[in-house]
Amino acid sequence: MNTDIENLFKDKVLGHPAGLFILFFTEMWERFSFYGMRILLVLFLTAPILSDNPGWEWPREHALALIGTYASLLYLTPIIGGWIADKITGYRMAVVLGCVIMTLGHASMALETTASFYLGLALLVIGTGFFKPNITSIISEMYKGKESKKDGAYTIFYMGVNAGAFFGMMLCGYLAENYGWSWGFGLAGIFMFFGMLQFLLAGKIFGNVGAKPSKVHEVEIPQNINEERPELREDGVEVAPIKLNPFTIFDYVLIVLSSIGGLLYLFNDPLEKIYDTSLVPFEIGGMSGTNIVVLAALAMFLILLVTRIARYLPIVRDRLIAVSIFGLFTVFFFAFFEQSLGSMTLFAQDYTDRDLTGNSAMIFKIIDALLTTVPLIIISWVIYLLVKKTHNRIAMSNIALVIAFIGIWGLVIYRLYDKFNQTELQVDATWFGILNSFFIITLAPIFSKWWESKYNPSAAVKYGIGLIMLGLGFAILSYGASDIPPGAMTAKVSMVFLILAYLMHTMGELCLSPLGLSYLSKLVPARMIGFMFGVWYLAIAVGQKAANTMGGMIDKISAEYSMGTFFLIFTLIPISVGVISMLLNPVLKKLMHGIR
Repeated sequence: MNTDIENLFKDKVLGHPAGLFILFFTEMWERFSFYGMRILLVLFLTAPILSDNPGWEWPREHALALIGTYASLLYLTPIIGGWIADKITGYRMAVVLGCVIMTLGHASMALETTASFYLGLALLVIGTGFFKPNITSIISEMYKGKESKKDGAYTIFYMGVNAGAFFGMMLCGYLAENYGWSWGFGLAGIFMFFGMLQFLLAGKIFGNVGAKPSKVHEVEIPQNINEERPELREDGVEVAPIKLNPFTIFDYVLIVLSSIGGLLYLFNDPLEKIYDTSLVPFEIGGMSGTNIVVLAALAMFLILLVTRIARYLPIVRDRLIAVSIFGLFTVFFFAFFEQSLGSMTLFAQDYTDRDLTGNSAMIFKIIDALLTTVPLIIISWVIYLLVKKTHNRIAMSNIALVIAFIGIWGLVIYRLYDKFNQTELQVDATWFGILNSFFIITLAPIFSKWWESKYNPSAAVKYGIGLIMLGLGFAILSYGASDIPPGAMTAKVSMVFLILAYLMHTMGELCLSPLGLSYLSKLVPARMIGFMFGVWYLAIAVGQKAANTMGGMIDKISAEYSMGTFFLIFTLIPISVGVISMLLNPVLKKLMHGIR
């Protein structure tokens, strides 16, 4: 075994190497800043100019068009960032570069000028591209030869993801809504800086793990390119035979052209809506240039996907078809699930009764205090264990971590003090965003036990359940909004409906979201894994853009019909797709050839 990996496992915290918890806290600060900033975007862009907390007063459709492009790019740049780390920088340097660039991005957004705002978004997209794929790659490299502990490591790591999202949305949202948007954007940048500092100063604990670019292994290509040979798993077991199937010049042409078309659409959509200008200012047969570009890019991508899959032998080809179908379901899922940071946040801001008095206010304060302090106490205990184990080796990193957490505790105590001193309490619109992270942390162990039991459903059924749960969450919102008249810009719907919707959506996410990459790794042959991971991120990116495009229709649909109808549409489509997924269960099982 690698000496660096052996050394990593000498200093253990909760049965795992201390280095895992360095990554845990680095990811936590990154997610703190990411979600803390992201939940503010739609509120800042749509807030009235003449108000106590002025924003840019954009129409909701314009705001969501920009957010959709931003969210999509966040899932596309990691494909490039992962390649750069593999070939040039190594994983750890890529993570540091990502942290630095994202810190500058948050700082730029805090200035609130038009130029600094767009520069900040661009820097965040680039920084995420370096950070997102490579921090998980470090974990993968850390656990080489320790595969039995890898699942537990990723579970701990993703707790850091949700803890960061939880506190980021709560604290950045609190400062932004009560003291000004710059405070929220600035706080996100401060803790991104601490995440970078803590990771950079802890470098020695990793040895050479993740420090150098991956070695490129030469693959001998036989003269007969169509020769069959078995694919081997890491444990040496032969699985379905595959054909050696290199990319052709035609493949590369399709990749380049479809990528250009997709990027053209992503940038052109907000340009057309916000600034009434277009990168493709032409029409053919009454169809706009934007639609022509989208359809052409989609057609070329489908040709690429179909021709690539068709070159493989039957078993592998069938499994790739199954992955592609699951990818399509993933697009539908994220197109509706990601309403949480768009139309659902607007619903919380403008259509939800967030005013509490008397006993209801006191009950909320107590629940809010417990929600905030209990996880913070647990995380502080983990910090104590980490510092106790590593104080001689990475003292400066630990100091940066402790200072950051003293800051978090100070903000939490100040926020709770402020809330408890209010006799008439208004719940922050951003507070509802923390519910997803809270429900994931509390419900994930239950779903994990379900998947490990004899009642573990098949992949298609899990996807179906997830999509149906998602639709039921919107059904709750549709019912709650049923009394809002057409065209109303404000209302007072009970917050219970929004809380229950988040609960249903989170249960849907737990059924579906963790499965995608797992099934991808099981079903895709090693020689195509990079391409299919790119396809998977592309599916999520398409879902992100679709989510905000559909969410941008909130004003048109609610004005012509009603807010209840708007959410009813979001009810019927995912439930229908979920039913289709379940009906396809026998077909997908056959295509997967025994993979569960």
